[in-house]
Amino acid sequence: MPLYRDEAVVLRTHKLGEADRIITLLTRQHGRVRAVAKGVRRTTSRWGSRLEPFTHVDLQLAEGRSLDVITQAETLDPFHARLGLDYDRYTAGTVMLETAERLVTEEKEPAVQQFLLLVGGLRAMAGAEHPAKQVLDSYLLRSLSVAGYAPSFDHCVQCGVEGPHRFFNPSAGGVLCASDRLPGSATPAAETVRLLGALLVGDWPVVHAADPRHLREASNLVSAYLAWHLERGLRSMAYVER
Repeated sequence: MPLYRDEAVVLRTHKLGEADRIITLLTRQHGRVRAVAKGVRRTTSRWGSRLEPFTHVDLQLAEGRSLDVITQAETLDPFHARLGLDYDRYTAGTVMLETAERLVTEEKEPAVQQFLLLVGGLRAMAGAEHPAKQVLDSYLLRSLSVAGYAPSFDHCVQCGVEGPHRFFNPSAGGVLCASDRLPGSATPAAETVRLLGALLVGDWPVVHAADPRHLREASNLVSAYLAWHLERGLRSMAYVER
């Protein structure tokens, strides 16, 4: 079988037979890949913790008919070792993994930007320089943007008139002016809209200075925007305290 090498983040695993696992990966060059890790569930397995969710790994794989086979694995960054010590960071991290899997829909289609964004997001989450919820909200907005669902927080998404605007609608793709307001639009505080823009571009001084009530309102709007574009909610989001 032809071999190839790539770096990846482990998104998810599930059992196969008595000793194997199917590993779902987001790779740098090959996008989403599902591969078999043979014997990984045996206590004598050489893989150890290298193929656990969150782990950033360098892999060698053999191409298969339906599933590729992992033949080598070296740890580049064991994010799970740090995230597993903090409930908020761990649960927020699981949302990031599930989001990446849902947004990269085609197997073996390159998704370099999504891969780099996920690695950067997990590094920020594990580094604990910013609160977990804020890292998550920033990641979600950026990953949606990379997937083609970039929200507008400064111009009306219908007519393009520059804001600030009072209304926000996930189905429209961002803020709306009074003339283009859609039924059911939210009316967030002006400070919340500015905060959303800061989360999108990673303006951390603005994010850190935000009032807690605006942070909560922004998180709720990010969740609504994500749910709209994914068409169904994330199972892991239920464990994140919003």
